[in-house]
Amino acid sequence: MSHNPQAASALEFNLPGHDVLALEGRDAVAFAQAQFMNDVAALADGQWQWNGWLTPKGRVIALFALLRFDAEKLWLVLPDVLSRDLATQLQRYVFRSKVTLKPMDMCSVGSFDAPYKATGASFAVFEEGEVELDMGGEGGPRCLQISYVPAPENEEAAARWNAADLAYGLPRLRDAQVEAWTPQQLSLDRLKAFSVKKGCYPGQEIVARTHFLGQVKRGLALFESATPFEAGSEVRADERAIGSIVSTAGSLALAVMPLDADTASLTVGETALTPRPLLGGLQR
Repeated sequence: MSHNPQAASALEFNLPGHDVLALEGRDAVAFAQAQFMNDVAALADGQWQWNGWLTPKGRVIALFALLRFDAEKLWLVLPDVLSRDLATQLQRYVFRSKVTLKPMDMCSVGSFDAPYKATGASFAVFEEGEVELDMGGEGGPRCLQISYVPAPENEEAAARWNAADLAYGLPRLRDAQVEAWTPQQLSLDRLKAFSVKKGCYPGQEIVARTHFLGQVKRGLALFESATPFEAGSEVRADERAIGSIVSTAGSLALAVMPLDADTASLTVGETALTPRPLLGGLQR
């Protein structure tokens, strides 16, 4: 799908692992407001935000882009969770709410071009029902399209996209990293992905207490290494474990670290880590 007449379709590529879940019905916004960690009620029609779903203990189950079409239609764009699996988990909390959880049979398409119409937190909807999001920031333009038509597979471009996510401080949570971290430990305030002022939601008490009592002691740090390694690996300083790798993409890795840690002379196994600054501009 290319709505930019100057863009060639060869520049677009499939984004594996990205799924879409629709929430539709009279209570769609109220249901999302009660379950998710960001303020959905404050989101205007045609806008999107980073959001997530937490355990009662405040650990992140899923992190996603939430799009508000109107008061009765939301989409969750899920980078690392199957829409049908999340729908099954959320269905347990629907009770009498007038909301339908509908996995969408659509494709996620990426490109490193500026969006045709979307900008910042405003997404674009085209006549055929396809959607465009602005995923750019300090690292340059990126466009995410939710399309009915798949794009070509391009492993190199998809890997570059994943690395860009990490460079912006967008953690990609898989396997043992699911339900392992609080929003503050993942520095999700950088993405404006959670609220400490809206009403109750699962994990809200933990998130608010951590915020208002000044108990945030750990956050994300970005590193580069000559040798790739797995998420869950220990980050060590002088043979002492001080952090843990959350996400990796090629030579880049995001780790949860003490905020006051000296990032010089850190290793994972025998591999030295080089600290890199996190990019800004992906908050919405």
